[in-house]
Amino acid sequence: MERDRARPPWPLAAACLIIVLEAAALAGMAATFVVDVVRGSVTAVGATLVMTVLFLGLAAVLVLAARALARGQRWGRGPAVTWQLLQGASGVAAAPTSPPLLTVALVGTAALVLVGVLWPASREHLTRLDVPPGVA
Repeated sequence: MERDRARPPWPLAAACLIIVLEAAALAGMAATFVVDVVRGSVTAVGATLVMTVLFLGLAAVLVLAARALARGQRWGRGPAVTWQLLQGASGVAAAPTSPPLLTVALVGTAALVLVGVLWPASREHLTRLDVPPGVA
């Protein structure tokens, strides 16, 4: 299907940038897990490696979702919004025992991405497809 190759609106572009930064943070955490395993500073090696794979998989999904959103493909909205809801809920749940700056970062970035993805111009960008109106 031919997609409209117009640039995404600025709220969506900003949301995509934040999503890619979140993916980079997940990949960085995965790298930290690997370093900890190599150094021998973890006792549960299997669980740590499973977390590494999970974080890398989530990072890959987020990068693909951001790419899809920037290209005007609606399917990217689902993974992006789902991750933001999970991240925001985790930030709120961890607030009593976490540094306040971490809570603000988790909840704030989630809110910014949700606003950027659900902004009217962003939704319009994501529905410019060559399909009948009843299908889109």
